[in-house]
Amino acid sequence: MLIALWIVNGLLALAMLGGGVMKVLTPKAALAEKGMAWTEDFSAGSIKAIATLEVVGALGLVLPLLTGIAPILTPLAGTGLAIIMVGATVVHLRRKEPFAPALVLAVLAVASAVLGFIVVL
Repeated sequence: MLIALWIVNGLLALAMLGGGVMKVLTPKAALAEKGMAWTEDFSAGSIKAIATLEVVGALGLVLPLLTGIAPILTPLAGTGLAIIMVGATVVHLRRKEPFAPALVLAVLAVASAVLGFIVVL
């Protein structure tokens, strides 16, 4: 189970870290130009907050397991990312945009949380 958790968390952390860092560093207008039309529905501050939560969640998937310090934070990070990605899926569905990437990441986050709670508890 621990190996499965590392695989799921590694993939999810890479995706969330990449997307989060890109959104933190890129202005709202540039994100919209790159095809992220959903940014029209959110303030620049909200976009940066979501992106920061994605980065923190990605770090939370890996660092507690890697260091052995507070490993309960790993499944909690997975739970938080699942909530974020379910919200992203809903936003894309409402806007009639492609929602499959957000849904896949939501499923991976749920798998991470479940595996994390099994391994840690």
